[in-house]
Amino acid sequence: MTDTHAHLDRLEAPGEALERARDLRAVLTLGTDTASSEAALGFAEAWPNVYAGVGLHPTEAEAFSQEVAERLRALAAHPRVRASGETGLDYYWDAATPAAQFRVLAFQLELALAHDLVMVFHVRSKDGSDAAERDLEAWLRQHRPPRFVLHAFGGDLRLAETGLELGGYVSFAGNLTYKKNAHLREAAAALPADRLLVETDSPYLPPVPKRGKRNEPAFVRYTLEALALARGVGSGAMERTTDANAERLFRW
Repeated sequence: MTDTHAHLDRLEAPGEALERARDLRAVLTLGTDTASSEAALGFAEAWPNVYAGVGLHPTEAEAFSQEVAERLRALAAHPRVRASGETGLDYYWDAATPAAQFRVLAFQLELALAHDLVMVFHVRSKDGSDAAERDLEAWLRQHRPPRFVLHAFGGDLRLAETGLELGGYVSFAGNLTYKKNAHLREAAAALPADRLLVETDSPYLPPVPKRGKRNEPAFVRYTLEALALARGVGSGAMERTTDANAERLFRW
């Protein structure tokens, strides 16, 4: 199994969590600012099945500066770094203006192109709106990043269809297992098998039956099982498919 999105620096005992995840093919841990990007690379250097992503989360976009850019450029050149991000658009929180978020998106694309990295996109609108999804959709069509993933897919099929059309991948997290999210399971059943990934977004979005606990990479198996059930295939077959997809995308 592969956890294509985690934040190991935010776990209370990351070393213990990684011991429990030793059987995973790979864990991608993402930075959301310079400090967490440095921490992500530290995990990737210390653990053979861990790889890193470096970047600024959209809610951190107001912190972008020349100094931040230079530090992230240096980190991105490391061979254990496989992703540019976590980046994207977040209009749910008012932490950064859309203009600042688009500046960071442009920079993250620069990193991806310079170092042949996968762009990892977060997208979230305010409740009742799809403004962030529509803006990211337009950005993708304009800039066409060579390799990217829509992480923790939230169910916007129009964005998913655009992402698939442009060669992207769609990743499902623990919210796929939540009873109320039948629409996510319907989407999971309909999307092409060769573009599907699974993740934890640790320590967030713990899957059933671990709700109420801090998520960790080993719990990715529950999302994988939910994805297999939604698609009517065995867990072993789903594991082979998602592992192969992740290896093809991230090249580990």
